[in-house]
Amino acid sequence: MTESEFSMKPEAESEDLSLEQTLRPTTLSDFVGQQRVKDQIDLLLRAARERKSPADHILLSGPPGLGKTTLAMIVASEMNAPIRITSGPAIQHAGDLASILSSLVEGEILFLDEIHRMARPAEEMLYMAMEDFRVDVIVGKGPGATAIPLRLPHFTLVGATTRAGLLPAPLRDRFGFTAHLDFYDDADLTNIVKRSADLLTLQIAESAISEIGKRSRGTPRIANRLLRRVRDFAQVHGNGSVNLADTNAALTIYEVDHIGLDRLDKAVITALVERFNGGPVGLSTLAMAVGEETETIESVAEPFLVRAGFIARSPRGRIATSAAWKHLGKVPPPASGNISIFDTPAEDA
Repeated sequence: MTESEFSMKPEAESEDLSLEQTLRPTTLSDFVGQQRVKDQIDLLLRAARERKSPADHILLSGPPGLGKTTLAMIVASEMNAPIRITSGPAIQHAGDLASILSSLVEGEILFLDEIHRMARPAEEMLYMAMEDFRVDVIVGKGPGATAIPLRLPHFTLVGATTRAGLLPAPLRDRFGFTAHLDFYDDADLTNIVKRSADLLTLQIAESAISEIGKRSRGTPRIANRLLRRVRDFAQVHGNGSVNLADTNAALTIYEVDHIGLDRLDKAVITALVERFNGGPVGLSTLAMAVGEETETIESVAEPFLVRAGFIARSPRGRIATSAAWKHLGKVPPPASGNISIFDTPAEDA
């Protein structure tokens, strides 16, 4: 679900952010789904508490909206430690990172979101901070410059990334535990919607809860967002309680179809099918056809469309599968999607 689809006034946006915080679980037992990752983190944290020492550094990877930030906050809660939150794009110089690290206290959790977007000089400083708990502060310039070692308290770095492959190997290897979060199944999403509805004191039918879960693209953040929009519809057009008819009507207004495809998803597969006869077509050409940036197509629309089997990626570009043709009510051509993996790659594929 793209952010542009839910543009709001500042006060409404502030209310939604406040609700998002309210809906976040605060303990591992309240966190729904990702059982394998939960068990691994629980073991790591219990061992650290028994040793009375900070937990090892943790790297969380996976698509947006699956709970990386929530898990970082849970780590802090379970360790009874303060948490400092920042992001890779905010750290553009080594000095920015040195300032943050030098102000940490013993056992504090440093959550670094989008860690793969951190500047290279800061990455190199982070290597030493994670391993030796010290940084070298350079004083002066040129031949007279001096490196002054600065000792750091033992802290736990929790890094989050949507693109683990962009992390340099020396940084990735310094994490004691690495977890990849997978998309959620419908049963887990239904439980998440039910829990969120209880926290919002919202009366909602089981069929409506199930419908929201099915349309949430395997992502809890989207499930909670759709629940809030359905609640708005029931408040304005109904009696405050939510039934299946309210849910279907609300999601129709927000252009979310019966399997969770939104406006951008449908624009991508429609362009592939109707303008390019199923492809293959390069990423930049496809982005121009739907009026979006290439990064938006690649990071927002493609992960779900590929996982759902609507598009395929070949060396020559993106291809609409037979499922995409059928979803649009069209008959795929006989040769649709028969592209050899040995075809010459397109420049913008």
